[in-house]
Amino acid sequence: MRTTGEGSRGAGARWSDEQVDRFLGNLLRAGVLLAAAVGAAGGALYLARYGLRPVDYGQFHGEPSDLRTVRGIVGGALALRSASIVQLGLLLLIGTPVARVASSLVAFVLQRDRVYVMITAVVLALLLFSLVGGPG
Repeated sequence: MRTTGEGSRGAGARWSDEQVDRFLGNLLRAGVLLAAAVGAAGGALYLARYGLRPVDYGQFHGEPSDLRTVRGIVGGALALRSASIVQLGLLLLIGTPVARVASSLVAFVLQRDRVYVMITAVVLALLLFSLVGGPG
């Protein structure tokens, strides 16, 4: 087990495998709970505003363009638009495992585990490529 002791948290301090596992588990738990809370709040707000409105199934209405970008979603959520809040919850849910991989990369760098740094960096690059700028 690689550790420098419980009390040392200096610039060069290394985390044990157990500490990394605990941190990453808490990160995933917090991310999922936050995403669920944001999504549920947006859903409740949506139902409060539009729940009794009659639905027109005869015409298809695609999603508004402001729900297709992160900037539009965050701006809409800050303006308390319910659909944007629901979308923000989904973005948080998608972002949670990405944050886990990024945090794992930092932990492996701190542990000076070069093999896992390389593997995790490749996984993170693939995740970001597929989410942000994949071909097509």
